[in-house]
Amino acid sequence: MNVSKKDSNLEKNCLIILFIGLFTTLLTVFTHIMREEIGEFMKPEIAKYFEYTVNWRLYAGIGMIVIGGIVFVLGMNKKDEKKS
Repeated sequence: MNVSKKDSNLEKNCLIILFIGLFTTLLTVFTHIMREEIGEFMKPEIAKYFEYTVNWRLYAGIGMIVIGGIVFVLGMNKKDEKKS
């Protein structure tokens, strides 16, 4: 019973890695805006919005997809060997 739980966790983790790889492949640039308070003068707060950009290479997402796929296939092969 404990072995099947490990196998299901392995499958879930591999699928998560595959989806993260797909996400990073499709969105190579991610921009988000953060609000940072600069100071406080009397009642109104003084804040400024900063835009941050995160860039990563296309092959990083493809590599994650490949690694997730390999681990998933190897995990499925071990699962089939245990059943036999």
